[in-house]
Amino acid sequence: MGSEKILPKEGQRNILITSALPYVNNVPHLGNIVGSVLSADVFSRYNKARGRPTLFICGTDEYGTATETKALEEKVTPEELCAKYNKIHAEVYEWFEIGFDIFGRTPTKQHTEISQRIFLQLHEKGLLAEHINNQPFCPQHERFLADRFIEGTCPYCSYDDARGDQCDKCGKLLDPLQLINPRCKVDGATPVVKETKHIYLKLDKLQPSTEEWVNASIEKGAWSRNAAIITRDWLGKGLQERGITRDLAWGVPVPLQGFEKKVFYVWFEACIGYPSITANYTEQWEQWWKNPDNVQLYQFLGKDNVPFHSIIFPACQIGTEDNWTRLHHLSATEYLNYENGKFSKSRGVGVFGNNAKETGVPPDVWRYFLLKNRPESADTQFEWRSFIDSNNSELLANLGNFVNRIIKLVNSPKAYNSIIPNFDPDNLPESFAPHLEEITTGLKEYLVEMDAVHIRSGLDKAMKLSSAGNGLIQAFKLDNALIASEPELAAAVAATAINLIYLTSAIFEPYLPATSKSIREQLDMPFLRIPSEEDIANGWKPTYIKPGHKIGKAAYLFTRIDEKKADEWRDLFGGNQAEREKKRKAEAEAAAKKAAQKEMVKAKKAQKKNAGVENSAKGGADGKDMANAATEPGDDAALKGVSDGVAQVTIPTS
Repeated sequence: MGSEKILPKEGQRNILITSALPYVNNVPHLGNIVGSVLSADVFSRYNKARGRPTLFICGTDEYGTATETKALEEKVTPEELCAKYNKIHAEVYEWFEIGFDIFGRTPTKQHTEISQRIFLQLHEKGLLAEHINNQPFCPQHERFLADRFIEGTCPYCSYDDARGDQCDKCGKLLDPLQLINPRCKVDGATPVVKETKHIYLKLDKLQPSTEEWVNASIEKGAWSRNAAIITRDWLGKGLQERGITRDLAWGVPVPLQGFEKKVFYVWFEACIGYPSITANYTEQWEQWWKNPDNVQLYQFLGKDNVPFHSIIFPACQIGTEDNWTRLHHLSATEYLNYENGKFSKSRGVGVFGNNAKETGVPPDVWRYFLLKNRPESADTQFEWRSFIDSNNSELLANLGNFVNRIIKLVNSPKAYNSIIPNFDPDNLPESFAPHLEEITTGLKEYLVEMDAVHIRSGLDKAMKLSSAGNGLIQAFKLDNALIASEPELAAAVAATAINLIYLTSAIFEPYLPATSKSIREQLDMPFLRIPSEEDIANGWKPTYIKPGHKIGKAAYLFTRIDEKKADEWRDLFGGNQAEREKKRKAEAEAAAKKAAQKEMVKAKKAQKKNAGVENSAKGGADGKDMANAATEPGDDAALKGVSDGVAQVTIPTS
């Protein structure tokens, strides 16, 4: 994060981007990654490459019952657990080259202040209500217990370790008061039922103004279809009062008399993490979050998170009557499945963020496959054979082939010796017209798809531009023979192709940042902005790289993946996460044992040799010079056996 903060600029299109705050108690899997952070990263990189002031915000969502439960399981404090998993998340996203402007977290002073301020504003406007509930209470450590903090016998299947919310054996959803012989998960005491008072948000009262805003935003911001359907379905059923406080220790304290031992329910304060993390990025955070006339807010998430972003958080913003920047476009994905099954955090099924690195396949290849299969309108599949084929048949055969063959040709001493030949971009042969038109049309379509947040379609348009480059080369049969027979035509084709390669570095920047960087390095050119609609209004021309420019050396962008790896990886990642960890640990222990045995053998050999040298030296002192010959290099046959750790010296005979 640089010292100069990104802030909105008057008169420009200012873009504020958030990806759903990942919950902190587990490692993200590929479905989590593509559904929020990776999709948001593509849109952020795109807008930055268009020169628009763009801020990309994310961080870990750390409060709530699940955190307390996980901390209890791992025998650490919630603070220690959150620090551990925040680091894991950050490392995974860094490897995937997700370019956050800040990756923060919710337990901060700013988060507490902003959350409490919003709460108090809603309270002052009469939008909160108090209700008394019956809830299990532990008399031992004197705390009300969330569902997950109660265990007991399932009333349906008699399983003895059922949780207060669900039985893991029969799968039935439970109320904690249904459990037979309930016990507190913290200390084993028997809970009692006590009355407790909680605060509710009057969403029903906020429905008319929220619904009016929703309908306008869906239309103006062109939300993804599923986001619009889910939101309207919620509104159609009618909003109800919803509890916003919990009896927990880990959370934002409720700043109201009589509620000192309560915190905000995580669903209420989690979305406030977006402005609070921005406040940790810059003290001028309100220039982004209270500037609706100059800032457009784009939010990326999985479909299960839609109502919190499309209804509840905007309703709270509306309720405060402050001039908040509210949602412009909501991009919600369906589910990415794994090999005809489901990714599952709880069961550890599928490839998780830290597993991708273990395959040795570069991040850009993962990014490409995930974005190509982004579940925009329906569930999609992650399959190993398709993953390998997308690398070999698409990235390598299309983009990689186009870039490598042209740069190699220009590098060749028999061709141009790395110097861009003379050509006139404003006076190209008539035969170039259909190729330039194809590139121009492709660019215009790419810009339309990207501005509409059609991430998958944008990638398809980018690949077609790469294909147009291969088509240009094939149409004119560019090679050494053409250079020799028609040098002017060959120079125009080669220079146009080099300029098109430079253009691909810009259009692939949102998707394949490392690949785009490699292209720029090979061309010895700086970062290139994505052309605007005005730039190509009269058609695209190859004017970026001029004649006489010296390019760098060719380097492969992609390498072939052996198709046999599909079965190997499917087997490796076929079990659940715990089994993989157990297998990995066993392999590590076996490797360590093997290394120790190797060191032991090596030490014995050294001891054996040293003992032989000492005995040989002693023999020489007695005038037996022949013994010295036994210790000369290459005469190991003279040393035989070890008895009680002393080398036996055999004197060779002639």
